[in-house]
Amino acid sequence: MTISSALPGMSHLSGPLQIGSVSVNSRVLQSPLSGVTDLVFRRLVRRFAPESMLYTEMVHASQVCHVRELPKLMEIDPQEQPISIQLFDCRPHFLAEAAQRAAAEGADTVDINMGCPVNKITKKGGGSSLLRDPETAEAIVRAVVAAVAVPVTVKTRIGWDDGEINILDFAQRMQDAGAQMITVHARTRAQGYTGAARWEWIARVKEKLTIPVIANGDIVSVESAIACLARTGADGVMCSRGTLGYPFLVGEIDHYLKYGQYRPTPTAIDCLECAKEHLRSLFEYKGSKGIQQARKHMTWYAKGFEGAAELRDRLCAIDSVEEGSALIDRTIESLRTRTSALLDLKTFTQP
Repeated sequence: MTISSALPGMSHLSGPLQIGSVSVNSRVLQSPLSGVTDLVFRRLVRRFAPESMLYTEMVHASQVCHVRELPKLMEIDPQEQPISIQLFDCRPHFLAEAAQRAAAEGADTVDINMGCPVNKITKKGGGSSLLRDPETAEAIVRAVVAAVAVPVTVKTRIGWDDGEINILDFAQRMQDAGAQMITVHARTRAQGYTGAARWEWIARVKEKLTIPVIANGDIVSVESAIACLARTGADGVMCSRGTLGYPFLVGEIDHYLKYGQYRPTPTAIDCLECAKEHLRSLFEYKGSKGIQQARKHMTWYAKGFEGAAELRDRLCAIDSVEEGSALIDRTIESLRTRTSALLDLKTFTQP
């Protein structure tokens, strides 16, 4: 089944996503997420979404410039292309140099973060604060475009707050400065991650620009992705918090867009087996720091089944792979026993 028959009125999604010179055979992207989208997490997403664009965690340009060894955040696997390295800062020359190093590392595109709402980022002029300084934002894009041969993209929000929604002018400036794609998180900086994403603004950006426009915000399922694409006319969707504890999401949406069919939904046991692998891989990659980071991931996986709350409470305090794996294994065994009992009961009660 083709995209045109699966999704009437969305025939523009049937070909590859063209980001400047880079052709991506998927309209679904994994958002950069601080403290989440490291090499370990991306490998899990890639398993289920072999053709989607992935993003590193955002990297401060000052961590890249004038250093001999690049930060671990920028480490990418040659097998995980297409991959983008996301950078943030407010100084065009620092970002230009950092972009050169990102391209040298193998990034297919360089993304500039102009949407992060966190105070420690915005108070230094980075992230969504650039929405209030479009001249600097434009200078950044021009400098980075001049510095690298790979396409330069921008991720931003619709505005600072309800009184400063300036995405239409801002997006036009980014395109004019040379950005080859823009991702719009349909919330203001003041909203943070609360309230509903205002997809109508993405539709207005799409009407205005000629470069690809990617919709971000409240993409948590196949159904929400389809609804967003239908409402906005966007060129693709970017998944963010919907992938926390669920690295299957990007692949599920991608599969539906390509074939008009749902993939089988992972069971609670499938998710817990994935959690166990994630825990082990984080330890192998980062040592004890990986265990600390794994705690939040483990709690995200533990949801939607009987006993999930108790498991979350215990997983958020684990000190080793063995401890976490044992907790997960006991839960898996309990779920299997319960499933078997239900099947036996169903068989017994059938006429």
